[in-house]
Formats: sequence, C-alpha cells, structure tokens
Amino acid sequence: MSCLRAVAVFLLFLARLSAANDITEAIFGNASRGNVPAAFGDFNSDKLTDILVISDDGRTVRVLLAGPKEPVMSASNLTCRFERKVTSVVPGDFDGDAKMDLLVTTTQEKGNTSVYVLWGAENSLLCPDEQQPLAVTWDQPLVLDVNDDMISDLFGQNPHKERVFWIFGPNRTAPTVQRMDGERLAPLRYPHSHSFLDLDGDFVSDLVLTTDEGLEVWRGVGGGEGFRFNRTIRYPAGVDAEAAGQNVFVDASLDERLQLVLPVCFGGHAHCADNSTLFVHDGVRWRDLRPDLKDPQGNAWGFVRPDGRKYTDVITLRAGDFNLDGYPDLLATLSCRDTVRTVILENVEVADGRSFAVQWRSLGAANDTVAGAFFDFYQKGVLDVLLVRRAANGSTAMKAFKNGLDYDANFMKVMVLTGLGASGSLSYGTNLAGPRISYFTVTQDGSERYGCAAQLSQSAHFALQLPYSIFGLGRTPNFVDRMTTGYAGHTRDWLLVIPNSQMVVVPPPATQPQQHWRMQLFVTPSRTILETMAVLLGTCVLNVLIIGGLHLKEKREDRLEKLQEAHRFHFDAM
Repeated sequence: MSCLRAVAVFLLFLARLSAANDITEAIFGNASRGNVPAAFGDFNSDKLTDILVISDDGRTVRVLLAGPKEPVMSASNLTCRFERKVTSVVPGDFDGDAKMDLLVTTTQEKGNTSVYVLWGAENSLLCPDEQQPLAVTWDQPLVLDVNDDMISDLFGQNPHKERVFWIFGPNRTAPTVQRMDGERLAPLRYPHSHSFLDLDGDFVSDLVLTTDEGLEVWRGVGGGEGFRFNRTIRYPAGVDAEAAGQNVFVDASLDERLQLVLPVCFGGHAHCADNSTLFVHDGVRWRDLRPDLKDPQGNAWGFVRPDGRKYTDVITLRAGDFNLDGYPDLLATLSCRDTVRTVILENVEVADGRSFAVQWRSLGAANDTVAGAFFDFYQKGVLDVLLVRRAANGSTAMKAFKNGLDYDANFMKVMVLTGLGASGSLSYGTNLAGPRISYFTVTQDGSERYGCAAQLSQSAHFALQLPYSIFGLGRTPNFVDRMTTGYAGHTRDWLLVIPNSQMVVVPPPATQPQQHWRMQLFVTPSRTILETMAVLLGTCVLNVLIIGGLHLKEKREDRLEKLQEAHRFHFDAM
C-alpha cells in the first residue's frame, strides 16, 4: 500500500478524533494564518505565556498576547518590521531591567547573521536601526549567561569563525566581546544545537557545543568565571556530522540525569526516509534505540530530509511529558515519500531500559505539518501541541491541538525567572536560560521517583523550548517531597509541595546570595479533587435532606400527639 493511500486511511479513521481536538479557532481566531512560532515567553508580565511569531514573508516580528478568553492568542501592536529576512527570535533580559527584550537575527551578505535587540518596556517594543546591528555572527548565536549576572549574553562565531562571547551589561550599548579560551577547538557544526545546561548536578550551567567531530562539554566554573573544557563526546560509530540532527537533553529514565538524545539518518540525509534512528548517550556510552517507524499499514517513515527551508532545514526533536506519566516524550516530524507529518514519540519501557515509540493516533490526522512544539494553551499544566502546517504553495499556518488526556494525572509546573529589578514583587516577564530543576517523590506503590529538567537550554534554529518545565506525576496524588531549583551554583529546596501546582521561583542574583529566594504557588484543582468535592457536597446535601425530612416527620408526629392529648383532655373534662 502506498504512503498516500495509508494517509487516506488515517484521515478517514481519525477524522472524528482530529475534529474534536482541533482548537485552532478557539486559540488563534484569525491570527493562525500568515504567522509561524519563533519562541515563547510572558512579554507583558500577566502570568500568561505569549507566542512570538514571524510573519509568513519572514520580515515582521510580532507578539501574540495570551488572554483569559477565546481566542486565547490575539495579535497585538507589538511589532517590528525588517528589510532582511528574520531567522530567529529569542526572549531574554539583555539590560537587567527585568523587562523582556527580544533578540532578533536576520540574514546578511556572505552568509553572516545580523543581531539586534528589541528593547522591551511595559507594553512596547523599541525597534532597532537595521543598519546598526549590535553584533555580526556566523550562524545563529546561543543565548546564555556567561558571568552569572542574570543578564542574557550570547555565544557564537564571529565572521572570522572565531568562538566568541558577547557579554551584555546593565545598559543598552554594544556588548563586550570576549574570545573563548582553548586550543583544541574543532570546527563548530552548521547548523548547530549548542546547549546551556547543568550536566553534572552541581547547579552550575555547563556549555555543550556541537562540532564536526562530536559534542564538546565545557564545565561551568561558577562565580562568573566562565567555562573550562572537559571532554568531547564523539558521534556514534558510523555517524558523522552530516547524518546527525539536533540533539536534545532529557531525563529519559527518571534517574535525575540529563541524557543526550540524537536523531540520526544513516548514510546521510538522502536516506532519511528509510534509515532513521535515535541514539541516547547516558554519560558513558551510546545506545541505538532503533525505534519502529513503520505505521500500522507497514509503510516505512523517517526523519524529514533537510531541505534548507524553515523548520525542515535540520532534523529537530522537541521534548515534553505529553501523557504526564513522568517520562518525557518527543515531538518529531517524519516523512514518507511526499507526505510529511508531526508525531509524538512516547517514552515507553523496553527490555533494556527506555525507548520511544511512535503514537500514530495521538495527534489525529495532522498531516502536512512540518514542525510541532509543546504548549500549555489553557495554563492547566497539561501540554497541548502547537503545529505548523505548510501548504503546497509555500504558505504556512499554525494549528492548535488539544491534549486528549483521558485520565486524571497530576503534575508540577515550575518556572524560574530572573530576580533583577524585582526585589519588592515577582516579575513574570523575563525568561532565564540555564536553571536546573529536580524533584523527589514517592509513588502510590511506595517506590521512589527522581526527575530533573533544564530550563531553556537551547535557543537557536527554532528550538521552541518553553520557559517552564512540566513534570508529570502520573496518578500519584501525594505531596512532592522535595523540589529543588538551582542557578549559578545556588540552590533552594522546597519541601512537601502540593501536586497540581504551578511554581514561580525567583532566585537572587549570584552577586547577592544573601537575598532571599522568592516563590509563589498557584494550585490547579485536579479532576479527582473536584469530583471528590462534588461527592462530598452531594453527601452533605443528602444528609441535610434526610435530617430535614426526619425533623419534619418528628414535628408532624409531635403535632398529632398534641392534638390527641388535647382531644383526651376535652372528653375527660365532660
């Protein structure tokens, strides 16, 4: 059976499911067409995550503001227009005022990239002079914090392909340029998937660079002292830089270790359709997961062969716990001949540990989708899916797919924000790259469970990472025994955290560790709690009715008894 015929079968079989879970109109209204997602963040500090989009022609940056009513996402006047095509948008705080700024990169002559910062205020954006970029780089830069001052910095290559840090300060001037130390430097891969995250559990963020030889691990020294070379993780045997896709780090086995997951096409990108696999590096060795990418009709699918177009110029995975069982799942875009679709790779248990299996029905008949990202549209702690659809004429549109989770699972949602300029109150508008979040709890069967995540570890080439971490707790309604958040070597434990909570954590600046950590907890009642309350209320109402009925019956019997007493007295008197 051909792939096209198989797709037709899927369309017929899943039409009802897809229609039920398609919430595009309720989420975007008429803002879904002509815009594609570039990043996420709470721009206006209203505790709702907004979407930063690029127009279909690739030259306008716009903020879609989230609201409490439908359509959830609405277009705003927060826009900036560029003459050259925009290649990425990254939120951050580049001047230390606790207001969200937007880093924008555009194409330049000779393959270089122009870097601008759209300075943010309360409800406005300051558009830059396109003729005066703050920096010029080769390839898109990675947003990180080099000196632990909570002001976003950049790492990348200058036009001479030298490794450079661009360090921003508490003013809006050009950043300070600092070359990276080290002699054993392999050429960086293009396009890259550099990461800024804590790998060794010391809560100091490390730097992982993708090169033509593998992945360089640079340990964070702490105290604003930068990074020190640690080791190089070579690509798996038979895999070169051309065959490797964008790596992603997840705690795939819930052992409180971030493992490296790498999508691979053996034999180069030309053979993606029938020779794709996933490798996992557990810190010691590579393991080929060999996921089954055949659909129920027996057709072989594979990762989309990079074609130089937006979203499909490189193989990209995006992680999130879709079914809230605690184990992070993946979103991947697969192809079969001329058909492309985004699917969920569910984290499942296998004989030798954990692997990923394609859930062909989870997103319904979502075909012609070239990218997908997890997103909590209704701020309920359940990850929905944001899809990007590309028509035959090249136009794109966003599509919102509601998570059809059919059982009551518990979760923890944690967001770590910059503490600059917000000593008196919590600021909700500034993304912070690099924090590590871990937890420990006891499940219903008495077994211990650990987990961890890195917040905003990647920012280039449409990483589309969320500014918060959602941990699924399954059906365990117990308190989370310990939730630990850490940044720049400083940590704070939060004990006995209520499940189904959303935590907003603001650590103090690393230069002022004497300040207190601040946290706010927003509890989202689960369906079980609501059902329990309904049963309890119903029981109370039933008891009131029974007691009221018995009371009325007793009063009536008392009245009859009084009448009888009065009647006997009357005859005795005669």
